Amino acid sequence: MNLKYSAAVSLIVALGGFLMGFDASVISGVIKFIEPQFDLSKIQLGWAVSCLTLTATLAMMLAGPVSDRFGRRTVLKCAAALYFISALGSAIAPNFIMLVLARMIGGIGVGASLIIAPMYIAEIAPPKLRGTMVSFNQLNIVLGISVAFFTNYLILQLGKSNADWATFLQFDAYNWRWMLGLEALPALLYFFLLFFVPRSPRWLAMNGLDDEALEVMNKAVGEEEAKEQLVNIARSINSSKNKERISIKELFKPSLKLVLLIGIVIAITQQITGINSVFFYAPMIFEQTGIGTDASFSQAILVGLTNLVFTLFAIWLIDRVGRKPLLVFGLFGIVVSMFVLSASFGNATYQLSEKSITECSSFIEPSKLKEIENVVYESDIEFNNALLSSVGEQTFKEHQSEFIAKAICINPWLVLVGIIGFVASFAISIGPVMWVLFSELFPNRVRGLAISFVGLINSGISFIVQLAFPWEQMNLGNATTFLIYGIFGALGLLFVIVMLPETKGKSLEELEVILIKE
Repeated sequence: MNLKYSAAVSLIVALGGFLMGFDASVISGVIKFIEPQFDLSKIQLGWAVSCLTLTATLAMMLAGPVSDRFGRRTVLKCAAALYFISALGSAIAPNFIMLVLARMIGGIGVGASLIIAPMYIAEIAPPKLRGTMVSFNQLNIVLGISVAFFTNYLILQLGKSNADWATFLQFDAYNWRWMLGLEALPALLYFFLLFFVPRSPRWLAMNGLDDEALEVMNKAVGEEEAKEQLVNIARSINSSKNKERISIKELFKPSLKLVLLIGIVIAITQQITGINSVFFYAPMIFEQTGIGTDASFSQAILVGLTNLVFTLFAIWLIDRVGRKPLLVFGLFGIVVSMFVLSASFGNATYQLSEKSITECSSFIEPSKLKEIENVVYESDIEFNNALLSSVGEQTFKEHQSEFIAKAICINPWLVLVGIIGFVASFAISIGPVMWVLFSELFPNRVRGLAISFVGLINSGISFIVQLAFPWEQMNLGNATTFLIYGIFGALGLLFVIVMLPETKGKSLEELEVILIKE
C-alpha cells in the first residue's frame, strides 16, 4: 500500500476545502466596512454573507450527477477557476449588486468542491484510513477559515501602518477589497495542482475504464487490495438492475429510508446549531461584548485556531473511537456552550453615562444622546433601538461597536469561553464527522446524487442561518438567538444517540450490505 501517494493526492484535492473555508469566512472581516459604505440594511448585510451559500446550495444538487458524467477531477478544476474569478470580481466590485454577483460565482465553486472533494477522497482512500483522509477536506476548510481570520486582521493592521509600501497599496482605503482579493492566489495554485491528480478509480470503473482504474488503485492501496476492491466495485455496480441514469426518486425507495433519514438530520443539525453565524460574523459577535474592533478581529483569530486544533484531534480520533462517540461528545458540548452564551448576553446591561457620552463626542453630538443618558437597558434589543432612534441609522451603522463598548456591562471572557467551547465541540465532532458519514452511508450507484441531495439541505439551512443572523441580533437579541441554537443542538444529540449506527472500519461495499435493506 502506497500511503504516501494516496495521502498526497487526498491533500491536493482537499485544497478545495481550504478555498471554501477562506472564501466563506473572509466575509467576516468585510461586513463591518461594507455595511456603512453601501448603506445596507440588516437583511442586505445578511444577503452579502449568505449569497455565496445560495449558489453553493444549487451547485451541490448538480455537482454529484455532473461529476458522475464528466469526472470528479474535471469538476474540481472548474471550481478552482470559479474561485479565482470570484476573488477578483469581489475585490473590484463598485457596488453592492456586483459584490453579490461575484460572491455568487464563488458559491458555485464552493458547492462543487464541498461535495466532490470528500467524495473523491473516499473513492481513493484505503478503507482503514478513509475517515482520516476524508477529514483532510474538513482540516483544509478550517485551515482556510483560520487563514482568512488572520489575513483580515493583518490587513486591518497594515491599514494603520506608516510603511511606504502599505500606504502605496492603500490597505487603509481598500481594506475589505484586499481581504476578498487575496483568495485569487490559492485558487490559481489549486487549479494547477489538480493536473497532477488522477481520475477517481471508482468513477473510472463505473465508466468501464477498468485498466486505468486498476492502475490508479495499485498506486493508492497496493496491487492485491486494488484487485479485490475493483471486483467489489464491479459487483456493486452490476448488482443494480437499472443501469440507466439515476433519478431523484431512487433516493426515496424504502431500502434507503434509514440512511436518507440519518443524512438529512445530520445535515440539518450541523448548520442549525449556528456554526456559520460564528464563523461568518465572529468579529461582529465579539464587538457586541464591547471589546472594540481590533480586539474582536484578534479574538476571531483565536476562534480559527481553536477550530484548526480540534479538527486535528477529530482526524486523529475518528478512526480510533468511531463516528458516533465523537458526535455525542461534540453535540453535548455545543448545547452547553450555546446555553452559556445565551445566559451571558441575557444578563448583560447597557448604560451610557455622562462621561461615556462625552468620550463619544468625536463622532456624535452629545446632545443627541441626552434622552438615553444614564438609562439602564436590560437587553441589547432595548439599547440598540433607543440608540438607533437617538443617533440615526448611518451613525448607528458606523459606530455601533463604540457605543456598545461604552455602555455594556458583561463578562466578555465568559462569552469568549462560550464561543471557543462551541467551536471546539463542533470541530471535534459534527464538522468533520458529517462528511465522513456522507461518504460512507450511501451505496455506490446513488452516492453522487445522495451526497448532493443531503449537501443541498445542509447548505440550504446554512443559507437561512447566515441570512437571518444580523436580523436576529437586532430583533431577537443575542440571548434568544443563541438559546435557539442550543435547543436545536439538544434535539440533534437525542437523534444521534437513538438512531445513528457506527460505520468505522468497514468498506463502502460492506456498509451497503449492512445499511441497505432490499
